[in-house]
Amino acid sequence: MRALLLGAAMALPAVAAHAEPTEAMRTAAISGVDARAKLTQEMVDSVFSFAEPGFQEFKTSEYITGILEKNGFKIERGVAGMPTAWTATWGTGGPLIALGSDIDALLGLSQVPGDPNIKPQVAGAPGHGEGHNSGMPLIVTAALAAKDVMVKNKLPGRLMIWPGVAEELLATKAFYVRDGLFKDVDASIFTHVSRDFSTGWGPAGNNGMVSVEYTFHGKTSHAAGAPWAGRSALDGVELMNAAWNMRREHLPVTQRSHYVITDGGGQPNIVPGTATVWYYFREQTFDSIRNLYELGTKISEAAAMATDTTVERRLLGYAAPNYGNKPLAEAAYANIKRVGMPQWSEADQAFAKALQETNKFKIEPLATEVAALSTPDGRGPSMGGGSDDIGDIMWTVPTITIRFPSNVPNAIGHNVTSAMAMATPIAHKGAQAGAKAVALTILDLVTTPTLVAEAKTYFQTVQLKDQKYDPVLTKDDKPAIHLNTEIMARMRPKMEPFYYDPKKHKTYLDQLGIAYPPAK
Repeated sequence: MRALLLGAAMALPAVAAHAEPTEAMRTAAISGVDARAKLTQEMVDSVFSFAEPGFQEFKTSEYITGILEKNGFKIERGVAGMPTAWTATWGTGGPLIALGSDIDALLGLSQVPGDPNIKPQVAGAPGHGEGHNSGMPLIVTAALAAKDVMVKNKLPGRLMIWPGVAEELLATKAFYVRDGLFKDVDASIFTHVSRDFSTGWGPAGNNGMVSVEYTFHGKTSHAAGAPWAGRSALDGVELMNAAWNMRREHLPVTQRSHYVITDGGGQPNIVPGTATVWYYFREQTFDSIRNLYELGTKISEAAAMATDTTVERRLLGYAAPNYGNKPLAEAAYANIKRVGMPQWSEADQAFAKALQETNKFKIEPLATEVAALSTPDGRGPSMGGGSDDIGDIMWTVPTITIRFPSNVPNAIGHNVTSAMAMATPIAHKGAQAGAKAVALTILDLVTTPTLVAEAKTYFQTVQLKDQKYDPVLTKDDKPAIHLNTEIMARMRPKMEPFYYDPKKHKTYLDQLGIAYPPAK
């Protein structure tokens, strides 16, 4: 195997005279991240204040691409048919390294930062209850620091930064892959906010997913005067849901499925002529994901037959199961250990405790040691769970996710409690630590041809040995860019007065007049 890897490496064009980054290069990259601490903080706080949900990340994308453009990156906007999607590229020769993180917020999770009490900033507005405001600032900081080292040392290599648009809808990365954004990429580094500092390899144990909308069509009629003349589309939706809920008992325990009725008719005295239900079907393998989706479609058709209605479906999103690349993960983990956890202040620990006490969570201090490298043996068997469409990229090119410590232990995911720390020093310090690990891993890739070769060999001979990328997405499916348009048309004017202004205020907490940590 080693001979094979070395042979593959020798076939690659020489990317540098170095076998790996020199100590001086590593030190310079870390110093470059430290020198940008203020920029990182401003980006984290700004994106938090924009709080734009999926497909509405216009302000966020304009802001981030503006910073990258000023730093020599070439911007291509509107990629893969999505107005808020883009790529930012820089460099020549050497390996092409993709760097990405998600940027979307969640509906209904507006929250005043730095306050352990549940307090919407704008009632009903979106908020960063997943912490996606921190990942792209990390990536930008890391890329700029690595770029400086590459320029100074004349290291060939190319960087491509891309945003995870509408990740909470699992609605974009499969389209990126389908439309060729990663066609020439050699290695990919993705980041996600966490309470810990870690990475891993092998099957992650989470579920892949299909997001699909079923719309039933019936016939309107007076619900009291002539109900027999109507055919209720809502009956079709309700019968589908009832049938699916009965079928759940006889499905594998690894599956997860959930739905919301997005259109249930207009008013009670009109038999609904249209009705829509939106499903997420989640499973662990490509075959089981497809089978679950096909079962849902079969049940929708049966419900339409039973109610004398018709049904059509629209694919809104897809996510492949996650699978990390072993050579990349091991290289990144060495860098994570070198960087170590942030130095938390007494104020940071006090805020974390206040958040936990106020919301009746288990009291647990901010972690002070990096987590162990996550491996299949260490994780054990999986019973299913959430999804992340980084999986589509993971099954296209060698990819890892680096989780960085910008949030508080035991806060609830997809909840306002996960937004409370995301514009505080905890978020800023965690993003800085993550940026150092990413910058160092970039340097590993551009100076070490064998690492690139080993990552590709693992991808081809191990990851793809038993499964191949097999999405249900087709060439005719289109991104659901209409989603969240209406709510942001209503909410954006209310949110704009709360945008962070770094020219006037040192931090977002300063702008809002919030004490950190809060007084007891």
